[in-house]
Amino acid sequence: MNTPHTTTPHDPAVKDLERRREAIAALGHELRLLIDAVVRTTASPETLNNLADAVRTLTGQLTCRRRGPAEIPEADDFPGGVRMYSPVTGAGSPLAPPMHVTPFDGGVTGRCLLGIAHEGPPGYGHGGISAMLLDELMGWACAAAGKPGMTISLRTYYHGPVPLQTPLQVTARITGTDDRKIFVKGTITTQDAPSAILVEADGVFVAPGPRTARSLFPALGHAKNVADQ
Repeated sequence: MNTPHTTTPHDPAVKDLERRREAIAALGHELRLLIDAVVRTTASPETLNNLADAVRTLTGQLTCRRRGPAEIPEADDFPGGVRMYSPVTGAGSPLAPPMHVTPFDGGVTGRCLLGIAHEGPPGYGHGGISAMLLDELMGWACAAAGKPGMTISLRTYYHGPVPLQTPLQVTARITGTDDRKIFVKGTITTQDAPSAILVEADGVFVAPGPRTARSLFPALGHAKNVADQ
């Protein structure tokens, strides 16, 4: 009888994955610093043009095959796991804050700090960024409860501006379920004033059935961790 292969921390495949994730995160970190410098610089047009040429040269060095839009990165665990290029939590994304997520009973908490690149009104985060933070973390809450799902409704309420360069706390918790629907509540506050809600949202997520999952994510090959349709 064949025994299923299981990986251990000492397996070469595990070490290769760790090395790739570390390299992705290192590049993402440097790109976030670059973006911050770019959106804050008062450099001359000549300097900016020279830098554009240099960046164009760097981009040209990425000559390896590039994944397609629907292709799952090999460094990811999808669904419900690590997303290295998530624009919210991805350590490899130059767009992400990135948010660090920890679970609690019934939900998850995320902590992040928005930079100038996320600016809407001067000194404050863009309202769309707030909605994206909430949507992402509410999805994490679903996954943490063993019900990874997709957003079908997100109603956002803005009570106050979200400050930039200030430690934020984003919280999401499941408030109920109905068959494959999951109802989630989310809030954004500062870490220093967790009782003063700046933005809150009510969301409805749905766990796709196997047929829908295969249609939406053909790269999976088969539906994982989803309910029967």
